[in-house]
Parts: sequence; structure tokens; C-alpha cells
Amino acid sequence: MEKYKGLISLILVIVLMFVVVFGVRTVSQNKPAESSDTAGVSVGVGGDNVNLSGVKDGVYTGEAQGFGGSVVATVTISGGKITDIQVTGDSETEGLGSVAVEKIPAKVLASNSLQVDAVSGATISSNAVLDAITAALASAGLTPDMLSGDGASASSVEKKNEVVEADIVVIGGGGAGMSSAITAKQAGADVILIEKMPYLGGNTTKATGGMNAAETHYQAEQGIEDTIDQFVEDTMVGGKEINNIDLVRTMAENSSDAIDWLDELGAPLPKVSFSGGATNARIHSPEDGSGVGEYLVKAFSDKLDEMQIPVYLDTKATELIVEDGKVTGVIAESEDCNYTFKAKAVILATGGFGANEEMYCTYRPDLKGTVTTNAPGATGDGIVMAQSLGADLVDIEQIQLHPTVEQATSMLITEGVRGDGAILVNQSGKRFINEMKTRDVVSAAELEQEGQYAYVIFDQNLRDGLKAIEKYVKNNIVVEAATIEELAKQIDMDPATLSETLKTWNEAVANQNDEEFGRDTGMEHDLSVAPYYAIKVAPGIHHTMGGIKIDVKSQVIKTDGTVIPGLFAAGEVCGGIHGANRIGGNAVVDIVVFGRIAAESAWDYIQ
Repeated sequence: MEKYKGLISLILVIVLMFVVVFGVRTVSQNKPAESSDTAGVSVGVGGDNVNLSGVKDGVYTGEAQGFGGSVVATVTISGGKITDIQVTGDSETEGLGSVAVEKIPAKVLASNSLQVDAVSGATISSNAVLDAITAALASAGLTPDMLSGDGASASSVEKKNEVVEADIVVIGGGGAGMSSAITAKQAGADVILIEKMPYLGGNTTKATGGMNAAETHYQAEQGIEDTIDQFVEDTMVGGKEINNIDLVRTMAENSSDAIDWLDELGAPLPKVSFSGGATNARIHSPEDGSGVGEYLVKAFSDKLDEMQIPVYLDTKATELIVEDGKVTGVIAESEDCNYTFKAKAVILATGGFGANEEMYCTYRPDLKGTVTTNAPGATGDGIVMAQSLGADLVDIEQIQLHPTVEQATSMLITEGVRGDGAILVNQSGKRFINEMKTRDVVSAAELEQEGQYAYVIFDQNLRDGLKAIEKYVKNNIVVEAATIEELAKQIDMDPATLSETLKTWNEAVANQNDEEFGRDTGMEHDLSVAPYYAIKVAPGIHHTMGGIKIDVKSQVIKTDGTVIPGLFAAGEVCGGIHGANRIGGNAVVDIVVFGRIAAESAWDYIQ
């Protein structure tokens, strides 16, 4: 036996190495505890079969750069086991990146692998979470291949079938869908909301400017004169007069009540300013200048929780159920379940199709390759489902470009920046347009400039008054300089030209007379407080004005002019409201007003 001792020792060493390396692959499949704190999610691991005996007990930390800032992962190893993973990313976008912070650690543990899918719409944040976990493991002496499980834990499970009943099923968890669900519940309906993405918000999360409304108490309190008639006229002019004026008037007439309703929900919009295409100060936004979208999505989401409205995330509607000519439910599916949602009425709030290049190029082939500001869920599903029942479409080829989109990140620079006094200049350092014209006009003017882009120029005073700018700064898309001449050098412009442009603009503000381009709104403050800032922008696909045809009760209309009983629609899935061009601030009032009308009409239909 003496001569075999060396061989036996070698075999024992190999076995021990196998246990250490591959033990990680047997992490418990128990579902981790849910956490509502998306800024710091803690996931406990069973870990009874994990053997990390070769790894020293301790807490190991890794860090990576996320979408909004640093993402930190902390992995605890104790007694040869991974006992805890915590991820903190409080700078990630609420409702998007924050979902990745919550879900990715659970995915890693459930699959025993770092090879997991990113959260749709939050790829940068998802990758940052994985990179941070990887860095933490590396500091413990582990490598990514030690967590290279087959990733088949969820997909290998046979789907179950489930039937769920409610008075009203709302398809789509954006602003329109949440407004509908909350209003339906307030009316007394038993309501369910289903959303194909792993988070709520949709395109509403992307909204940064505000909500247009006329004759509101906030306008009255601030001495702002405005009328419903002027709101209607501005919207019709902005839409090239092809809008359905009955829908436009319904939106305008209900806008003030919608502001009051948001007050009741605890989501006031007291800050009132100008937006492109508006005659009067009409766009309402949060007091601190936060982006209106994230602000409202959080308020709506909190209200859904408070009212205990069932929300089915990661659940895609695939077909509308029709019985005796009436819509009576929805067929949907999630990763592990096939659902039949039976209802007395259905509300489509699935959004537009601005994230579906194949679909929008069907109507506008000239837009192929254009960046989009849309959330990834905006793929036109609801339009397709409604069409299968004979629904008519209106203005389907009308697709809006937003003039201020940062091209590398597809990040929209809110209209509020120009509304608060910023200017646009071309590469020569000169203004070339009245910045407060409608989006289509400003976008067209940008495309005529050298390089087909422009720069948004603003100062410290404007930054101090608009919180939304901090997100742009965090994402490194803002150029800053102590003087306007230094700013010009950084963006490769002639300093004298940009300086003269700013001087001329400040004089125009002082005199309230823009002789160059006739701008007469967004001129309350000049640009004279250092430091100075610039963001490079160009047009991007922002809104699909066309969609399902509805009437003023949000009933879906067929090609023969009759309604589809039991089917209602609200938000960007609908056409006819915005015509050929949507005015900034009208999307938010659209989703709130018609989201509420759809719910009220569905409840009346049931009664």
C-alpha cells in the first residue's frame, strides 16, 4: 500500500477541488424573500448543499457602474456556504433599473448561474448588478464559471393553467392602465391589471415634462389666464387640424378634474410653465422639477398597492375572448402559467408601437434606423389584438420625432429645459429656430443643420430649478464649463460666436423681444449664471399618434362604425387625439383623462 499513498493523496486532492468548485452549482432553489426596498435588496440563500470549505468566511463586496450611478453587491459566505446577497443601487431609475436591482440577484440564485437574462428595458442596470456580484465573488477567490449553472430551473417547469375572474381586466400597466384600474376600483369594480413587462410604468416612466391642463386651480392661484377653448385650439393647430376635435375637447374639458384627481391621490402637479406649441403656461409638473413620469408611476403604483388591486407582471396578453359578439376576457401567459382572465369588460392600455421598428417602418419606412425614446414594451400588441376583432385604425402613419434626444443613450431631454429658458444652437454656435415651436417643426429644423444635430445650452440657474437635469448629469451626457467661451471650446465651437449668441439671447429676454425668431414663451430667466452646460441632441422616435379608433366614451370602434361591446381603450394605443403632431404635455393628460373615462365607461357598460 505504501507505493499507492501518493496516488491516493492526489485523488483526494482532485475530489476536494471538485467539491469546492462545483459545490456552488447546488445553491438552494428556494424562492428568495421579496423586498419592497429596491434601493437595497437582501436575498437569503438556503445553501445546505453548498460547499465552499476552501473559501474563507466573510463579507465580500463588489462594485460596478450602473445607469444612474454606482451599484454595490455584498456577498456573505459563512460556514462554507453563501448565506446572503445584497445589492444596492439607489441611483438606478425607479421602476426600471430598480427592478433589476431587485430581480437579478434572485435570478442568479434561482438558476445557480450568472448567465441570466437582463430585465427588459434595464439592460445597463442588469449588467451592472451582475458585474457587481461577479466582482464580489472574485474578491472571495471565486470565478464566474463556478456559478455557470444550466439556467434551466424556470423554463423546465411545466406551465400550469389558471382561470381568474373579475369585473374588469385592464391590459397594460402604464399611466393609462393604472389610471383605469384605480378609477374602476374607486367606482366599485373588481379589477385586475396585467402587464407583460416585469415592472409597471411603460412609456409613462419616460415622460419628463409635465401634464397639460386648462382652467386649473394652480393656474388661478398663480394668476395664469388660460381657457379650455385655447387648449383645444393649440392642440388642433399642433396636430395640423387632422385631430378628432370631439376627443380633443373631451380631453381639455376633463383636464382640470384630472389635476384635482391627482391631488386626491397625493400626486400634486403645482409647478406651471410653458411647453412647445402652447399659447399659455399650461404644463403642470411636480414642485421640485422631477420628471412627471417617474413621479406619477410611483404614485399610481402605491395606490394600486393601497387598494389591493391584483397586478400580474411578466404576463403577456395574447388574445381577446369574444362570446356572442362581446369581449368577455383575455388569454395571457407568463413564464410558468397560462391564464384565462374572464371579465365583463376589458380595457386596452397597451401603449403605442414606437419600440417596434418593423411595425413603424411598415407605415414610415423613412424612419428605419432612427433611435427611439420608447420603453421596450411599446410594440403595438393591443393594436394587433383589436384589429383581429375588426377595430378601425386612425392616423396610424403619424409618428412623432422628439427634437431633443441624446443619441448614445436614447435619453429624452425634457421639454421643460427649453420651457425654463434654454436655447438650441447648431455646430456653428448660432440659434436656428424658435425653440418653443412644436416638436415636428423643431425636429425638421435640426435635421437641416450641419451634422443633423444641435446643442441644448443652459446655465446654473436653470439647473437649480429643474431636478430632471441631475439625471442627465449622472449619466455623463452633460458638458460643463465655468464660462460660455470654455464651454464652446469643449464642444468644438467658435467661442466668440457662442458668446455673441448668448449675449443676444439675454438681451432678448431683458427686452422680452426675440427679434431673430419671434420666441415669446419660456423667457422668464436669461442665461447668465455660471457655470454653463450643453447637451448634444438630435431627433428620435418619441410618440405614435395613430392607433385604435375610439369615441369620447373610450369605446373601440370597428371599421363599419359600430362599437365592439365590452372593449374600451385609452392612452397611446388609441389614435385621433393628437393628429399629425402631439404637443408636449398632452400625452400625460391623455392617459389620465381617457384612462379614467375608459374605466367609467366600462363600469357603466357592466351596470
